[in-house]
Amino acid sequence: MSTHEPISESILASPAKVNLHLRILGLREDGYHELHTLFYPVMGLYDTIRIEPGHDEHMFMRCPENPDLESASNLIFKAWKGFGAATGYQPGMFVTLNKKIPMGGGLGGGSSNAATILRWLNENAGERALPQEQLIQLAAALGADVPFFLMDGPAWAGGIGEKLTPSDISLAGMTMLIACPDIHVNTPWAYKAWDEANGFPKSSEPLTSTDNDTKNPSPVAAPEVMNDFEEVVFAKHPKLRKIKESLIKHGAASAAMSGSGASLFGLFRDRDTAMSAAQALENNGLEIFTTDCQ
Repeated sequence: MSTHEPISESILASPAKVNLHLRILGLREDGYHELHTLFYPVMGLYDTIRIEPGHDEHMFMRCPENPDLESASNLIFKAWKGFGAATGYQPGMFVTLNKKIPMGGGLGGGSSNAATILRWLNENAGERALPQEQLIQLAAALGADVPFFLMDGPAWAGGIGEKLTPSDISLAGMTMLIACPDIHVNTPWAYKAWDEANGFPKSSEPLTSTDNDTKNPSPVAAPEVMNDFEEVVFAKHPKLRKIKESLIKHGAASAAMSGSGASLFGLFRDRDTAMSAAQALENNGLEIFTTDCQ
């Protein structure tokens, strides 16, 4: 398929994610942090991306809910441009992004958007399509969370989040409640605060991730639902600790913050209990999403 051949219209779902488990293992020599985290896709919460034919080798984008996203700094544009530079396939396209995933909440919306575009481009690039390994490398250059969204299920991530190992963990039968407070947590600040609280940098010794057995499908006992960022983020934003406590109080089997926050999630074994918790939290002015885990 030539770059100049018209593309067909497509409507794509771009899902959110949560970190069921997030450990920060320390500061690396390159200034990034070594992570050990379990990404879990949230298929019931997603942005919608509509792709329509556009002018040759130009991309135009609109986002009705947030026009500020209509810029060259958006990861969708960067993914389109990066794929074109890597493959020579850069079709003219008009993109409409309908945002449902709250921004800046640790739910991976921007990363998911980038991966969704990369996957679509690769599927339509014909003989210029990239092997999966190269596509993942291109995704990692856009952001540490982007490669995960090229996968089709949960995954453990190491390194800065780019070393992925599929996990067969299942939350089937559970209901996930995601609470999105009107609080913005700056990710670089969160890492710096964690460093200061934990005495890093300590040394330049190489860090390695511990091995984890991902065969046990239990959503609570293995792996432990936890997030190392909570200590420092909750200290700065006590409201977030109260939301987590409220999730547990209203029947969540487990609860944690996702990423560097500020979104929090609770896992409920009973859907009616989750709906009751959702109502209670909504009454306190929180934006709430619920989804049945598959």
